[in-house]
Amino acid sequence: MGSRPSLLLRDEELAEIQKETGFSANQIERLYSRFTALDKTGSGALSREDFLRIPELAINPLGERIVMAFFRHSEEDRVNFRQFVRVLAHFRPVKKNKDNKLNSREGKLKFAFKLYDLDDDDRITKEELLAVLQMMVGENISEDQLMSIAERTILESDMDGDGMIGFEEFCKALERSEVEQKMSIRFLN
Repeated sequence: MGSRPSLLLRDEELAEIQKETGFSANQIERLYSRFTALDKTGSGALSREDFLRIPELAINPLGERIVMAFFRHSEEDRVNFRQFVRVLAHFRPVKKNKDNKLNSREGKLKFAFKLYDLDDDDRITKEELLAVLQMMVGENISEDQLMSIAERTILESDMDGDGMIGFEEFCKALERSEVEQKMSIRFLN
């Protein structure tokens, strides 16, 4: 048996998903298998609860924010396979000489920026930064220390003096960071 019939995707759909995400046919098959395993109801779509059953997400302090990223472009409270794969494409390792906007440095930075931009207004405020820091470290650092970190981060990153971090400022602050490696998951072929 070939892999295409088990995917329930037409050849054209498979080719479109490959082109859009950069995943190989084998990787798409593996992701489809994972998707169907998560889809306990067999509805062809995943809910937030389906994602939160993934142990690694359930224990991740930013798990809820990561799950929200899957629903960012969904009109409903469900994510289909194509939407699922599109979000995961942000975590593919960047390959030299292979252009893919989802897992480019800029695509990864946009994804990370949206994790901090809690109200989705394209700016990160001190309060949003503080809230994400609290998610990440919990009770391990005092409120005063967290506030100091948030204030210093805003001060150092805010180039236009508006007291917030815009996307360009976020990119500038992370220009020396190896985002391409830090935001990559190795997907088996």
